[in-house]
Amino acid sequence: MFRPGYWPDDPMEGILGAGTMRPGAAPRRFDEYYRCYPVAMLPGPERENVNHGGKVIMPPSALDKLTRLHITYPMLFELHNGAKERMTHAGVLEFIAEEGKIYLPFWLMQTLLLEPGDLLQIKSTDLPPGQFIKLQAQSTAFLDISDPKAVLENAFRNFSCLTKGDVFTFAYNDQVYEMAVLETKPSGTKNAISVLETDLEVDFATPVGYEEPQRTSGASTPGSVVKKGKLPAGGLLHPQGTMAQSINYAAIAPESTAATSGAKAVSSNFLSEGQRLNAKKGSKAPTPQASTPVPGTANPQRPPPTRRTNGPQPLRLPPNQLFFGYAIKPPKPRDENGRLVPQDQPRFQGIGQTLRGKKKDEGSVTPTSGSEVDNQTGKSSGRTLGRNKR
Repeated sequence: MFRPGYWPDDPMEGILGAGTMRPGAAPRRFDEYYRCYPVAMLPGPERENVNHGGKVIMPPSALDKLTRLHITYPMLFELHNGAKERMTHAGVLEFIAEEGKIYLPFWLMQTLLLEPGDLLQIKSTDLPPGQFIKLQAQSTAFLDISDPKAVLENAFRNFSCLTKGDVFTFAYNDQVYEMAVLETKPSGTKNAISVLETDLEVDFATPVGYEEPQRTSGASTPGSVVKKGKLPAGGLLHPQGTMAQSINYAAIAPESTAATSGAKAVSSNFLSEGQRLNAKKGSKAPTPQASTPVPGTANPQRPPPTRRTNGPQPLRLPPNQLFFGYAIKPPKPRDENGRLVPQDQPRFQGIGQTLRGKKKDEGSVTPTSGSEVDNQTGKSSGRTLGRNKR
């Protein structure tokens, strides 16, 4: 019997377009049942991008029927599991499955509570372009990704649509991450959006299992240390000021004059006065004394320094803190036998030497290294760098 609104399949309907539709006829909807299987059971090599995407693989007959219907691009479908009353959305990648079968990513089968070989109803649908989506990582390992925006942009290339309540997966650096869809905008009646050719704003919720790190107080005197108004033994605690002030460094630091003289003695190796190489007649200057006093010798001009009793004390600082404030005390030099080398020895001794000797006054003898003395004449002849043959 004739039923209103029913027309048999017209082979020319998908080719000539909507202009050839009969008056009063409404666009029909794709609605079929298939046996579902995971992508891992698809014949051929393993396809990792399909298993971690949001697109299914359908048989060629589905493509033939879709071309007869007025299906808008992109082709989006509702996946219904009537036995468990679960529903989600997906796109289509290829039409190469065996007849009567459809291959789904594993996460889609988990979302729909499907087992391999169960019947799955497929319906064509239209979804609005997405504007906003809120995601939640199912493990704290997602926080280790340095650039999550770039990783998700690459993962969404394998998706056509997303539905609120989905827990999809994506692979990155040989690791599989799970992501739950908490919210989609525009929500509509289907709570699903299309992620193709749209600018999508993404927000993240706190990952599952994440705990906020406990931050310790940065004050110098934490509240847990002071008990009943008393400070713990082991030193004074100063709530303000620099570290040098907190340890009272001014009381244990060496005097400024001692620090200055010690630094001068270390930095300078030429403490005596200069000497001429060509000494003048009768000039025998006394050897100057070094400015560094010899330990143990008394200076009658200056009173002995008072011995201080407030020497350096052991520092009691909080854990994980260092203090670099003591004056530098260089080690004293020692010889090969391990004995201390006195510091008062002059650096340059003796008088200068000349390449050509001069006449000396009677009664004054000035030894010159490298000169020959003539006993017969009593005159000294200078040495030259090169002698001429006689």
